[in-house]
Amino acid sequence: MRMKVLLASSEVYPFSKTGGLADMVGALAQALAKAGQDVRVVTPLYQGIKKKYPDLRKVDWKFNLPMELNWIHAELWELNLARGLKVYFVDHPDFFDRAGIYQEASVSYADNAERFIFFAKCVVHLARYLPWRPDVVHVHDWQTALVPALILQQRSEGWGNPPPTCLTIHNLAYQGVFPAEAFALTNLPETYFTTESCEFFGLLNCLKGGIAHADFITTVSPRYAREITTEEFGCGLDGMLRERESKLIGILNGVDYAEWNTTQNPHLFKPYSASRLAGKKVNKLELQKLVGLPVTDAVPLFGTISRLAEQKGIDIQLGALAEMLNTKMQFVVLGSGAPEYERGYRDLARQFPGKVAVRFGYDEALAHQIEAGCDFFLMPSRFEPCGLNQLYSLRYGTIPIVRATGGLDDSVLDWTQNAKAATGIKFSEYTSRSLAKAIRKALVLFNQPKLLRVCQINAMKMDFSWEQTVEHYLEVYRKRVEPS
Repeated sequence: MRMKVLLASSEVYPFSKTGGLADMVGALAQALAKAGQDVRVVTPLYQGIKKKYPDLRKVDWKFNLPMELNWIHAELWELNLARGLKVYFVDHPDFFDRAGIYQEASVSYADNAERFIFFAKCVVHLARYLPWRPDVVHVHDWQTALVPALILQQRSEGWGNPPPTCLTIHNLAYQGVFPAEAFALTNLPETYFTTESCEFFGLLNCLKGGIAHADFITTVSPRYAREITTEEFGCGLDGMLRERESKLIGILNGVDYAEWNTTQNPHLFKPYSASRLAGKKVNKLELQKLVGLPVTDAVPLFGTISRLAEQKGIDIQLGALAEMLNTKMQFVVLGSGAPEYERGYRDLARQFPGKVAVRFGYDEALAHQIEAGCDFFLMPSRFEPCGLNQLYSLRYGTIPIVRATGGLDDSVLDWTQNAKAATGIKFSEYTSRSLAKAIRKALVLFNQPKLLRVCQINAMKMDFSWEQTVEHYLEVYRKRVEPS
């Protein structure tokens, strides 16, 4: 059955992006279209999109939607992509024509509740009134999580047979929590502002509302789906997630191998593959030269590309590196974030000259070059819903060293699990000591070239393509669209 799928997200690559949410939604849309589905995406029209995409055209469509006692107007633009994929953009300059998506200068916009409640209402309006009627509406994270509740309310007001809804939780830590007064902006009955719905300790919790009312809930890895039903990882919503566990499923994100590959990649210094690994050494030597480290293949090179945030395990990484950099190793980091973590890396660079290279910010080409040039990739996250860099590392033959949590645990195979098929190194305790022990294992592996090569080849042969991932989403859609 060919399904009509409407995807709704506050950010979609390549039009807007702050993190993995944009990558996932953009890739899922392309993969669904490639699989023969009829797909449309709706997202806000942010600053700069019109200029960058001159083929955008205005649709003969006006939004005029209630927001508490006011009526808010907006327009609709669209862009046609390959395979019939269409992207809709909600145009409200006051809400979306800004320098940032959610914040500026690390300060969240004060009207984020109004901005994204309005966007959610636009999604529902399109789902109800477009001549193209979706079979399923798939929303992502807190910014669109009120869509299921809004659809349910409209059904009670006369919308016969509305489409089922699927909510994907990309990171449960971000829930869209606002003062109770913001609930009035939804124009939902007070029956929705209860502990069984959107109310959360007297506040409006957008994500909680989505969890309560979506027909299906997915997360971005199987283990994370299990973790968020526990008190440790549930961020205060574990009770509701346990109640809805029969509707909860974890689907590991895919990788766009057209972009993240080692054979046809304009960012790499030399192509290589699992059968021709020699080019990886060239990438290592050129990377060392580029970031100012001593150029040698005799020293193992470790890398990290990350937001410098507590979630990413930066605190234990700094502790482990302070100990392990006394050994024969090099380290390069690309990222930005908390000032105290940036200071920590600067201090390491001063303490270990010639061993540590630090690059703050984000550089797409350098990200590919680090993935290709390093021998090992450090990803010691406190929690990790899915993670993408470990998947990139596997394809690049760069052995991931990860904490056994969320998608990291689902995607990396340790020697203790299967010595012949191992693809990386895992540790469990969230401590610098445990990470340092994992780094020691990597140093031992580096000094056994034949074993290292086996691990690299195993890693590069792993398949986390979107072609596989999209089938799992289609199964979820069909369960609701075609009930048995």
